Amino acid sequence: MIAKTLRRLFLLSLLPLLAACRFPVLDPKGQVGIEERNLIVTATLLMLIVVIPVIVMTLLFAWRYRDREGHSGYLPNWSHSGKIEFVVWAVPCVIIAILAVITWNSSHDLDPYKPLDHAEEPVNIQVVSLDWKWLFIYPEEGIATVNEIVVPANRPVNFSISSSALMNSFWIPELGGQIYAMAGMETKLHLIADHEGVYDGLSANYSGHGFSDMQFKMRAVTDQAYDAWIDTVHAGHNTLNGDSYQDLARPSTNVEPMFYAQVQPGLFDDIVRNKYMVLGHHVEPRS
Repeated sequence: MIAKTLRRLFLLSLLPLLAACRFPVLDPKGQVGIEERNLIVTATLLMLIVVIPVIVMTLLFAWRYRDREGHSGYLPNWSHSGKIEFVVWAVPCVIIAILAVITWNSSHDLDPYKPLDHAEEPVNIQVVSLDWKWLFIYPEEGIATVNEIVVPANRPVNFSISSSALMNSFWIPELGGQIYAMAGMETKLHLIADHEGVYDGLSANYSGHGFSDMQFKMRAVTDQAYDAWIDTVHAGHNTLNGDSYQDLARPSTNVEPMFYAQVQPGLFDDIVRNKYMVLGHHVEPRS
């Protein structure tokens, strides 16, 4: 009895530690993330229609028909019940059918390649996963950043995503979506931040010893702050071209945010076509 009480007190003492836990997938800040959260909640609630009764009946039957003094046992005199068979099979089949319809519709509605229906003009960002950092190119603005994105809030962001070599997965949990970055390929992702704030981004696919450092920040700001940030980056002196990209693509970890005031036109397309390819710890041009 004392041991059971101590176990309960220990578990209760752990509850305050959960107060600091954050579940960004269930607390989204963007249109896509909200729709994905709603899909998760809906699917979970539908499945609980089966799960909860099964758990309750399992505990109830185990208690009611337990071996105890004065109980002679329970030996039902029947071999089949059509009503029980109907309930056992019909309810799960109905739930599966509902989930199938919801999943089919949401798979098309939340297609990462599908542009968001929004009145504002989107911001285009080209993403390259490097070892072990993220490169973001703004083709219209002619600038680039490393391990940091700045976007205007309440405007769609169209991501074009590729990789220098190893496969990674581009993910901003609070905004939804997750899609692979692969060498020689270009994938698409469309997101939007409905609120100003700073959101964590990361790679969700293991890619080597520096994988845990493949994190970045996405800052959603006002339109005025976004324009001012663009001007600030343009005022810098760093240029991203074939040579500087080769230096940047060398494996490194814990890379602080970097900014490039100018970007060689067509650099992202060259990367996708594997004109530049990471080979071990060296970066060499590939014809």
